[in-house]
Amino acid sequence: MTRQTQARLMPAGVEEVSGIVGRCDRAGEKVHVVGGETLAGMGFPPERADVTLVTTSLRGIVANERADLTIAARAGTPIQSLAMLLANQRQFVPFDAPAPQYATLGGTLAAGWLGPRRHLYGRLRDYLIGSTIVLADGTIARAGGMVVKNVAGYDMSRLYVGSFGTLGVLVQANLKTVPLPASSRLFLAPLPEGTRERACARLIALGTVPAAAFWIDGFHHAVDGDEGPEGRILVLFDGSDALLERATLELRSALGRAGVPATRVIDAGAREAFERVVDAYIACLGERSVTYRIFRFPQESGSCALAVQELARRFKLRSETIIDVMNGDVLLRVSDLDAHAFGAKIETFDDALHELEPRAQVVASKHPHRGNLRVWGAPPPAIDRMRALRGRFDPNRTLNPGCFVQGV
Repeated sequence: MTRQTQARLMPAGVEEVSGIVGRCDRAGEKVHVVGGETLAGMGFPPERADVTLVTTSLRGIVANERADLTIAARAGTPIQSLAMLLANQRQFVPFDAPAPQYATLGGTLAAGWLGPRRHLYGRLRDYLIGSTIVLADGTIARAGGMVVKNVAGYDMSRLYVGSFGTLGVLVQANLKTVPLPASSRLFLAPLPEGTRERACARLIALGTVPAAAFWIDGFHHAVDGDEGPEGRILVLFDGSDALLERATLELRSALGRAGVPATRVIDAGAREAFERVVDAYIACLGERSVTYRIFRFPQESGSCALAVQELARRFKLRSETIIDVMNGDVLLRVSDLDAHAFGAKIETFDDALHELEPRAQVVASKHPHRGNLRVWGAPPPAIDRMRALRGRFDPNRTLNPGCFVQGV
């Protein structure tokens, strides 16, 4: 059972973090590490938290090597402020994190967040070239640097990405950047009856690769676009004006052949409309919803979405779905009219869903039963190595105990 948190500390410097963590480790106290808490719906609540260490005061730019396309920032820096600074320099990093005005750089990396533009730009971890970490005993460890190069041996910085704060407290991240695309253009189209499968197949086969493409069913107040009988699609292209014009002709032709007659084009506000889709990944309906993320190959995502929607209907739960067409991710939000009715169904639904999709992960929920769900899905093949790493880095289980996969 989770004990009541006794202290909530907001250190403003690396040495202060080191002092807090080292002192807790020696005293046998447990530390729950949090950032902007935008991804608080992922993972289990901590088994015990004597101290909650909040990283949001660890913010600001440490180094900005604009000519070298590298930047270093404290872990509590909001994603949005970092993205805006880079945009002013005509540079960017594909963070693609929900609620970027609150999400922190360190929290996004620690959660191993995978954005919908990774098929084109790569994962966020691919941009990490250096880090500063406070280990569980208070030791300040540094890896990498500010130079983009190939390294011999294991890249320690990337080891911490996706470790959910169980191997150390990330206090600084050094990133490489890339030139900002000149423009973005967004396309919205309602899907007539019988067109979803063909439209998604045409999107995957486009010669000009979209930066992002989604099939959306539901999320009416969160995501732009009018819905047809089979939902709607939203497609984003990044690039030069010439590329966008070529992509426009190609996309409209492809959708027309799929039986989709009407396409709405958005230039001003295209990136903001895309960000609203990413925000919807973690949008909760109070305490009466749970959102799952299922990783599939693009060719499998459509049948997966239909199967989990049918399962939700069997449990008399409302379902809403976002398919990341280019990567294959399926987002399923299930809900009911009130939290009590939802709580009576969600645990048995969770069991049934994992019979169907063993690796389904919970990414968002505020329902008090969340801790009873299989929030990480089936354990990965590397679970024994994960346990061994945890034992080496944090033998006293000081940091985020019980939050990660299989209680690691």
